[in-house]
Amino acid sequence: MFTSMLEGNMKPYRQNGFDPKNEPGSAKHHNDQKATNVFAQKHNVSRTKRGEVLGSRGGFRGCTIWFTGLSGAGKTTISFALEEYLVARGIPAYGLDGDNVRTGLNKNLGFAPEDREENIRRVAEVGKLFADSGVVALCSFVSPYNNDRELARQLHKSVGLPFFEIHVATSLEECEKRDVKGLYKKARAGIIKGFTGIDQPYEIPVNPEVTINTENRTVDDCVQQIVEILQENDIVPRSAVEKVIDLTVSEANLPKAIEEAEKLPSVEITKLDCQWLQVLGEGWATPLTGFMREREYLQCQHFNCLLDDGVTNQSVPIVLPISTEDKEKLAGCKQFTLRYNGVAKAIIRDPEFYEHRKEERCARQFGMFNDGHPYIKMINDSGDWLVGGDVDVLGRILWNDGLDQYRLTPNQLRAQFREMHADAVFAFQLRNPVHNGHALLMNDCKRQLVERGFKKPVLLLHPLGGWTKDDDVPLSVRMEQHKAIMDEGVLDPESTVLAIFPSPMMYAGPTEVQWHAKARMSTGANFYIVGRDPAGMPHPDPPKRDIYEPTHGGKVLRMAPGLTQLEIIPFKVAAYDMKAKAMAFFDPHRKEDFDFISGTRMRGLAR
Repeated sequence: MFTSMLEGNMKPYRQNGFDPKNEPGSAKHHNDQKATNVFAQKHNVSRTKRGEVLGSRGGFRGCTIWFTGLSGAGKTTISFALEEYLVARGIPAYGLDGDNVRTGLNKNLGFAPEDREENIRRVAEVGKLFADSGVVALCSFVSPYNNDRELARQLHKSVGLPFFEIHVATSLEECEKRDVKGLYKKARAGIIKGFTGIDQPYEIPVNPEVTINTENRTVDDCVQQIVEILQENDIVPRSAVEKVIDLTVSEANLPKAIEEAEKLPSVEITKLDCQWLQVLGEGWATPLTGFMREREYLQCQHFNCLLDDGVTNQSVPIVLPISTEDKEKLAGCKQFTLRYNGVAKAIIRDPEFYEHRKEERCARQFGMFNDGHPYIKMINDSGDWLVGGDVDVLGRILWNDGLDQYRLTPNQLRAQFREMHADAVFAFQLRNPVHNGHALLMNDCKRQLVERGFKKPVLLLHPLGGWTKDDDVPLSVRMEQHKAIMDEGVLDPESTVLAIFPSPMMYAGPTEVQWHAKARMSTGANFYIVGRDPAGMPHPDPPKRDIYEPTHGGKVLRMAPGLTQLEIIPFKVAAYDMKAKAMAFFDPHRKEDFDFISGTRMRGLAR
């Protein structure tokens, strides 16, 4: 996994044929202050002010992350991947690599110990300037000596800037095995002198903030290990961490939690509420830790985002309606149990009750308040209060309908993609049977990704499995059809994962399609195919028309905040080419040759 990445990032080692005795730039006293009458100048702009305007995530985040390890360990690979990750999330970062620095700023330095020391000192000073500007400086250098790395740390500590030492602890044996450029082989043969790990020492860090072993791990896993440390130290917001927040009580703690739940006051919830509880419990709505409190609800309604601890796209409210009677019964409770069909499903803690302003909610979410819209009718029929609070879900929610094996959680899907060695995951949501136009689109997407250099793109075929309106095709029928097209090879079963997305359908158009895309990010998907009129439906009132403009869903997705790390694959119109007698992408120059199969027509045929 790591070796393939290194092949694209490894560069010739700087020591080829080098004799430090003959290097003209070598010097012993690089740390001496030679210039006189020089005084440090204080900036007019504070770090706090820089943090407010630099990047798209407020707050000062400047720091230096120092990657150290043997040549070929994966320092630059991880560093550049982390740079890409942070920048995609609106956090400014810049990678300082040994080769790049030695061809410019430090081109007069060799590899004698004193030159190595000066190389690190200069880089540390540059990193400090980047960090002070509010940028995350990513420094990737062998930096074999503890003293030099400690000097870099102290330079930052002296001015109050965070410094993180990352030991990329790939073994010498593995580095030699990866030896893409044959440098270790040359060092072993004596052709290269002064090669760290062979005839120059590498001093293992004494107390690094992070130690990473890259063997049998993906680059993304290594990046996430660092991101989690940065989040713990308030360098990046929680929303930048791709760790799924699973709210399900572990099997070890489940008996005790159920015992507690049986002793608490309880309320009965609907099937719709239980589906949303499943969405929360499995982590699809990360970073939510329960049903929305009023502050989260207002952010969602007015900004389509959660704004605390970074910007996270959350375009639909995940709320729990409750009756006035139940609200009064639970007054003063610090926690209570949620039951479905009498069975304890979750404990909600530190509850907060607030008014369920139904018309305002619907007007903002759907752009209308019309009982002819089936989800709006359910909102109108629900409780007059909302209750928010953290939830502990009492075990996996199962429906025992013969389809639970397809209800894979985000963490289960991530694990499956790793087992498949996927280097790209493209997701396709649907609530209709797959027709040949869909298949053409998905196969074309795979072709594009392969042409872009991905070796194992995997399709997540992810039908929505929560509540849908009565005239939609039942989930069981859709799943049988989806499985059949894989069995027949219309979609490659070796590179396709069929799973159920547990969310209910709201038919909220461009507002809802953001939720569909955001939720798939929790699985590790980095590409999302958006169709025509996603999450749309016909207007309930005459004249005959759609509620939402069909192309707005795709347009909104490409502009939506908090989704920049997800590449949107636009929908290409496909239809049956009556001349070619096969599905093809629509050619407007001969439109008379095409027969269109709409979702409505497909649903009618399937039913």
